[in-house]
Amino acid sequence: MDALSSLLDGFATALTPVNLLWAVLGVLLGTAIGVLPGIGPAMAVALLLPVTYGLEPTGAFIMFAGIYYGAMFGGSTTSILLNTPGESAAVVAAMEGNPMAKAGRGAQALAAAAVGHFAGGMIGTILLVALAPAVADLAVDIGAPDYFAIMVLAFIAVTSVLGASRIRGLASLLIGLTLGLVGLDQMTGQQRLTFGSLQLADGVDVVIVAVGLFAIGEALWVAAHLRRTSGRPIPVGRPWLDRGDVRRTWKSWLRGPFIGFPFGAIPAGGAEIPTFLSYVTEKRLSKHKDEWGKGAIEGVAGPESAASASAAGTLVSMLTLGLPTTAVAAVMLAAFQQYGIQPGPLLFEREPDLVWGLIASLFVGMVLLLALNLPLAPLWAKLLRIPRPYLYAGILFFAAVGAYAVGGEVVDLVILLVIGLIGFGMRRYGLPVLPAVIGVILGPNAEQQLRRALQISDGSVTGLVDTPFSVTVYVVVLLILAWPLLKRFTGRGRAGRAGSGGVGGSGE
Repeated sequence: MDALSSLLDGFATALTPVNLLWAVLGVLLGTAIGVLPGIGPAMAVALLLPVTYGLEPTGAFIMFAGIYYGAMFGGSTTSILLNTPGESAAVVAAMEGNPMAKAGRGAQALAAAAVGHFAGGMIGTILLVALAPAVADLAVDIGAPDYFAIMVLAFIAVTSVLGASRIRGLASLLIGLTLGLVGLDQMTGQQRLTFGSLQLADGVDVVIVAVGLFAIGEALWVAAHLRRTSGRPIPVGRPWLDRGDVRRTWKSWLRGPFIGFPFGAIPAGGAEIPTFLSYVTEKRLSKHKDEWGKGAIEGVAGPESAASASAAGTLVSMLTLGLPTTAVAAVMLAAFQQYGIQPGPLLFEREPDLVWGLIASLFVGMVLLLALNLPLAPLWAKLLRIPRPYLYAGILFFAAVGAYAVGGEVVDLVILLVIGLIGFGMRRYGLPVLPAVIGVILGPNAEQQLRRALQISDGSVTGLVDTPFSVTVYVVVLLILAWPLLKRFTGRGRAGRAGSGGVGGSGE
């Protein structure tokens, strides 16, 4: 009942004319930017982060929520029409959505994605309302060893599930941790990796890192491959679903959130895993198995619903624990720090108007998204006709303006270019970007919690595992690390038994 009354107060905040305007603006901007190829939610939020510097915090975060969900929908639009996922969560939408578009059913695919986002977002946000206060109450008792264990889990989980290999995920994480070390030591005041530059004494701003790795790195990568790719838009008509489509998709829309939300709430890499799990689930349960790979509408509806619910789950761990499990959450955490607000267990007590206004705005944003995107789908398709050189020139311009606005220093533009080149190199060698962003955000906090835990235990390493919670988390970490080895070992054992059985059978 307390959560329900707080949510009603949140609606009173979210439905004020000014905040409603920010929600509409965020949804429009998020969808317009997300629909452009190569620009996902993380890049959309990172590009627009400097624009909100002068806004009041509640209005700014309501706008961010609209950008987040709008850009997620826009990414799936690009994925369906151009077979160019704006981000990793939209990859699955292309697997069935693009064949549907090529078969002249792009309108139906877009409509299935739109309703899937609405259903997943609504159910996910209801679960957020129900679970977030309870998680926050439990998190109040978490100490330095527990926080450090959770951050280790976040590092290991993110590097394990993203990218072509764990080594590449770990290399990306180390890049982020190194960037997070730049500046003054928080406890001793000693300079680290500043190379004698006073401008680097305050560290590298997270906004510059996010914009550099995402926007600049992506623009340079696309520019390097522009001649090899062709982006011919596919026209879409009026999006609508007939009774047969609705009959095939309504169960997928309802199943998706219960796959997506738990994965969003735990440090497991965001929406990538649940979208694939949803796809596999829908394929196994489908009665139209011959259509899969050629344009099965359930393959769009389920994963998109799971992705939207995963976004709501992401906010649980970010708001209650201060842990970003996705790149967008990492950028939003940087926005909280920009306003001097620290997400964590006490956020619900210290900033109730902001938190519940933000959660209520998610419901408002879902309704706005559905109302705006169903009729505007043909317009988004026309936006895809912008020539890519002009598109990415614009991205570079806005990225540079945003980075300069952070501190007003020319050196920020140099840092932005250097980090952009690092982002380009990461794409060149298949390193995922998310672990680097997580490393920059969580690295300094993890170091601080580690040193606090060691100070409490007088330097004894056992101080890191002196609570049941931290021991449990480290057991989970060991299971994540050991699972591929166990899987390989059991696989060899089964293969050996099968082989010996085959030899015995042939002898008889």
